Amino acid sequence: MNISKLAQLAGVSVSTVSKIMNNKDESISAATRERVLKIAKEYHYQPYAAALSKDSKTWTLGVLLRSSASMNLALTGMLETAQQAGYTLMIRESGGDEASEERNLSVLCSLRIDGLLWEPLSPDSLRHRDMLEEAHIPAFLFNIDQPQAVNIDYATLGYQATQKLVELGHTDIGCLLSEGTRTQAFLAGYQQCLFDNHIPLREEFVFRGITDSLLQKISAHAVSGIVNSHYAAATALFDAITVLHYQLPYDLSLITLRDDSRGVLRYPKISGYTIPHCEFGRYLCSRLIARVEKAPDPGEVFLHTPVLDSSDSIGIPYNNRSPKIAVVGSINIDNYLNVDKLPRTGKTVNSSISAIYVGGKAINQSVGVSRLGHRVSLIGCVGNDVDSDTVFTTLNQYRIDPVGVRRRAGYKTGQAYIFVQHDGNSMISIMSGANEALSPDDLSQDERLFENTAYCLLQTEIPLPTVTQAARLARRRGIATILKPAACGVLPRELLENVDILVPNHEELQELCPSQRGMDAQTDFLLKQGVGTVIVTLGENGCYVKNAQICQRLPAQDFDPVDSSGACDAFISGLASYLLYGYPLLKAVRIATYAAGFSVTREGVVPSLIDRNTLEAYIRQREPDLLAPQ
Repeated sequence: MNISKLAQLAGVSVSTVSKIMNNKDESISAATRERVLKIAKEYHYQPYAAALSKDSKTWTLGVLLRSSASMNLALTGMLETAQQAGYTLMIRESGGDEASEERNLSVLCSLRIDGLLWEPLSPDSLRHRDMLEEAHIPAFLFNIDQPQAVNIDYATLGYQATQKLVELGHTDIGCLLSEGTRTQAFLAGYQQCLFDNHIPLREEFVFRGITDSLLQKISAHAVSGIVNSHYAAATALFDAITVLHYQLPYDLSLITLRDDSRGVLRYPKISGYTIPHCEFGRYLCSRLIARVEKAPDPGEVFLHTPVLDSSDSIGIPYNNRSPKIAVVGSINIDNYLNVDKLPRTGKTVNSSISAIYVGGKAINQSVGVSRLGHRVSLIGCVGNDVDSDTVFTTLNQYRIDPVGVRRRAGYKTGQAYIFVQHDGNSMISIMSGANEALSPDDLSQDERLFENTAYCLLQTEIPLPTVTQAARLARRRGIATILKPAACGVLPRELLENVDILVPNHEELQELCPSQRGMDAQTDFLLKQGVGTVIVTLGENGCYVKNAQICQRLPAQDFDPVDSSGACDAFISGLASYLLYGYPLLKAVRIATYAAGFSVTREGVVPSLIDRNTLEAYIRQREPDLLAPQ
């Protein structure tokens, strides 16, 4: 700070400042004198500073920070290095205020520091460098994207964190950001790593905070791993997914950056790269001292090798852990009416008892599979109405992947009207609604819905071309298909030859083979059309299984019927689930008959679907050998 600058700041002449500073201010007003002295004090103005030797050392280094709170670890490193070299640090902070930054620079220059470590507020701050040049004070800039500035390489940290997940097989990698100086560089490293590994960058996978969108994508396993810029956000995400009953790293892999003061954290166990703040502070201070003392520069680049502290919260992607079951078909709202006798032509029936559930064969089978312990993804259409919200709530409740469920504007969600007689027999009428909107192109455009899938469950309550395309895509990927024909008549051969297991009831078998007589002839006809196995469900009479090696009837299980409308969906869920568990066909069919038996004991399909623990506990009491290891 010189006398001219002080005069300019005070809005007076140089001579006025000189008079005040030399106590010759009798003719100057008290207000002016007070203003000049206040500014002189703020800027540590020294009237004779220019006369002092510019070569004399004060053994003092200045540090000007945006905020000391965010740099306390780096300050520790600076202090250690300065003290070891015999220097004192004079620390000031701008507090985010440009005027404060300029004033502090002036103060530090006036105090004749030997060198300065400066964290500028912005590139505009660099216009004040002339103060340092006039005072012949060497300076290092840091934490700013400017030539010759020194920074921690957050881009490399972001790159390394992302690369670690890529090496484990992740491709659906999200980036969770918090605001701060590291944010943009960390994001740039994440983006560069995706580019280098030929993984598309999806903007919807970049999250600025823990949003509903992030939690939904984790719930749907659309995101398999997250790289995170700030440890506090990582712990908050851990808490959020724990509430939703998800686990690290089974459901989600997570890598975060964390400060080097945290030490070893036992809980939560989140894998992280330590930010070398303290080491960075030592490096900055040692470079400045070398400049001040005209010694060799210890290095123009801050070198740091990122090391992952643990693998506690990272693993292979969830979708690679075990194959899933995909379900393609109808999604409805089931409207139940309890009647004494089922309706018939010309007869009116009354009902005083009704109930509403989420249903449709695809929903029913998806819930059945989920309750029996498998991952399941649902592919179908709902309307753009209130009922669709109810559907998504149910999917979330049963942890069913909803990525393949599309809302269709201009359609109502499908409706099923189910009449249930007192003996459990039922009759169903369906308004297809949005189910009719699921097209073959919907499946072709997003084949990833079939990735890591062992079985694909199909029904004919959606357009037949879509069912055929689903079967074709499944066969191309080596996925076994199980088809439930419903109200469809004769099926095209192109569909049948891509079906591994066909599960009609007796009436549906008649419609599929109108020119054949007798169950043996009808099932033989279907096998000749390319179907691998035919399982005819016969209600209380059990089922009939036939393929090239097997021709056998299996009995039903003895349960008191209340509502039989979901028995076949429960049967198919059990069949697919236990085939995926590795049971041979006939054992899987027998287990499925128990699942179907449980389903008829309660009204509504979804509420009556059995969970694995209950099902197996019941079977062990009656047929313990049925669940014996294969």
